[in-house]
Amino acid sequence: MRRKQFTIRFILKCILTSFIIASTILITPFAHQAHAAVRIKDIAYVQGVRENQLYGYGIVIGLQGTGDNSQIFKLTSQLAVNVFEKLGVLMEQEDFFSKNVAVVMVTANIPAFARPGDKLDVTLSSIGDCKSLEGGVLLQTALQGADNEVYAVAQGALTVGGYSIEGEAQSSRKNIVTTAHISNGAIVEKEIYTSFLKGQSLSIVLRNPDFTTATRVAELINNLYPHSAIATDAAVINIKPPQEFQAEETIVKFISNIEELYIKTDSIAKVIINERTGTIVADEHVRISTVAVAHGNLSITIKEEKEVSQPNMLASGETRDMARTDIQVGEEKSRLTVLQEGVSISDVARALNVLGVTPRDLISIFQAIKKAGALHAELVIM
Repeated sequence: MRRKQFTIRFILKCILTSFIIASTILITPFAHQAHAAVRIKDIAYVQGVRENQLYGYGIVIGLQGTGDNSQIFKLTSQLAVNVFEKLGVLMEQEDFFSKNVAVVMVTANIPAFARPGDKLDVTLSSIGDCKSLEGGVLLQTALQGADNEVYAVAQGALTVGGYSIEGEAQSSRKNIVTTAHISNGAIVEKEIYTSFLKGQSLSIVLRNPDFTTATRVAELINNLYPHSAIATDAAVINIKPPQEFQAEETIVKFISNIEELYIKTDSIAKVIINERTGTIVADEHVRISTVAVAHGNLSITIKEEKEVSQPNMLASGETRDMARTDIQVGEEKSRLTVLQEGVSISDVARALNVLGVTPRDLISIFQAIKKAGALHAELVIM
């Protein structure tokens, strides 16, 4: 009786152990997929919610003789005279002589939903013959949009990420000193109206269009909100919020719920090659057909030496120079490596490393495999 109970317990223990092992095997792939998933807000944006570009031109003062030559670049003296006239000082443009002033273009990006009083970073670029903007201060400059409406005003001390020192016989420079930056240098004066609702629907746009990813996003949203999303093309997913989320006070919560969903993206297999640096980047979807690869380098060394030919004593003839040429040809031994069909990029890299090739040699190999029609991926050469 005891032996029978022990046997039953042993069998139950084995079944339980097998179930745990099987559960681990089944759960592991899904855990890996969950780890590889990304949020929708990291791969897409709500259509209509975007930045807008602002620009304007202004004048920088306080330079130490490194500004524009106002006698050659007339715009500088003209703007300076206009500023003085606003302050009640009347002077002629021909009477303005200063190299402490420079004309600049001012650019900034205003984000969506920016309110009056918000601060923006601005970038300044010299448009005259200014040598350096170091130590300068930007006077109040209006920044306008593409519709010629003023949305922000910029002013403040400049930050230059470099220096330029010139002497009579030598000069030293670091980075570009005719471009500067002002952190929080602009104040928003007018709000740009942002509309992301079209009737009772909205759209999210994939930053990298892909039909498979768009379909997955639509299916994921429909799992949470049935019959609310449809992928209209490879980039746009049109969403009709449920009735309870169509009010202004609830639509933000609905968009937040959508952005926090995790999705496993898909993309076209690519091999990116930078010939300048010898960098190769390939994604996990790269596959190849069965192909044999052999790679070897042929080196030829030519060495020439001058020798003097001199006749023996009391012999007729003359001393002359003679050239001796030594040519050596060497070729590295390489093995023919077979890359099997359907292997992953890690297997491809492991097989090519057996050949002992350098990154620049790998570039030639990938190009040759692509030409042979065995590389099933897009080859992008930068």
